[in-house]
Amino acid sequence: MTILTELHQDHVNLNKLLVMLRQNADTLREGKRPNYSLMGDVVEYISSYADGFHHPREDQMYEYFQGRSAELDKALSGCHADHLKLKQSSLELREAIDGVLHDAVMPIDEFINLLDNFVALQIEHLNEEEGQLFPLLEEVGSNKDWAVLSEKLPAPEDPLFGVRQAQQYSELYKEMLIEMNYA
Repeated sequence: MTILTELHQDHVNLNKLLVMLRQNADTLREGKRPNYSLMGDVVEYISSYADGFHHPREDQMYEYFQGRSAELDKALSGCHADHLKLKQSSLELREAIDGVLHDAVMPIDEFINLLDNFVALQIEHLNEEEGQLFPLLEEVGSNKDWAVLSEKLPAPEDPLFGVRQAQQYSELYKEMLIEMNYA
């Protein structure tokens, strides 16, 4: 399994969580109260795992391949900036959810906009990487490149989708199984 395969699996997993967040936004639009605590867990996971491990790993892989082709370099040019934008969006949404959980007053439309923006940015970024960047990387990468990167950038243990779920995400994991009709 190459680093690209591992990163792709992270994207599949992130999409599952984004579906849950989109469903919560729909719940809010219907005038119902979503599970803010669960939403907080989703955003916390995305913030800590994706922003803390996944994106830095991608950034290092992208740097490794920089200069291999003009088309790839053009595609890579905005990716690091996107990662910073995603991190800022995660922080804003985490703060909003934390505020709601601690009885701060926030207009519901403003909260929904933050949530929708977060989901849209994440999905747009994942689609760009999957549809444009990863295929270009597959074209320029050799078996030797993937071996070097696997050694240089080992996969971190995923606290939600890994072999062992971290205690802090046990409720989120159970809820995901219910949402996906696996329970």
